[in-house]
Amino acid sequence: MTKIDTSSPEHVLPTPSHTVGPFYGYALPFRGGEDIAPAGHPDTITVHGYVYDGAGAPLPDALLEVWGPGPDGELPTVDGSMRRDPASGGFLGRNGVEFTGFGRIQTDANGHWYARTLRPGARGNSAPYLSVCVFARGLLVHLFTRIYLPGDEAALTADPLLSRVDAGRRDTLIAVDEGNGTYRFDIRLQGEGETVFLEFQ
Repeated sequence: MTKIDTSSPEHVLPTPSHTVGPFYGYALPFRGGEDIAPAGHPDTITVHGYVYDGAGAPLPDALLEVWGPGPDGELPTVDGSMRRDPASGGFLGRNGVEFTGFGRIQTDANGHWYARTLRPGARGNSAPYLSVCVFARGLLVHLFTRIYLPGDEAALTADPLLSRVDAGRRDTLIAVDEGNGTYRFDIRLQGEGETVFLEFQ
């Protein structure tokens, strides 16, 4: 019987490939993460859409973080998105009163997501927008983008970031008004109609 030295490089079998995540569904989502606006607030809007991969397939395991200013354009500084019970350490959820401006949303089995938040006010010379961070399968580094809300075309035209984006891709940053305070914003990670993503330095 011939013995093979399996420790030598030419005889070592390759290890199987492993998926780099996503593991977001384990600990990151929290109950009520999509309900950013205080219950019953008159300025509440709903932003929703789908996250698609490069082949156009919806992603059922993406995670989005959404944050933005209040209607006055001021960024909230209050705590309360993920309150914990100091005695038990259990999750208490939002207090339903303060607006933190932050939400964390997991896509459903169809790749759909939604957030109920307050319509953001303009900050400085920027048109009103929500900031978004996208975590998804195959992404070793999360992606940043913005959701601009339609309504004030002059503000959108003058926005310093939008004015630097190629005209053919600018609409990938602007939500579609569906009426009744509802806006549609799909995120395409690659391919035709790819969402414009931002790099911060």
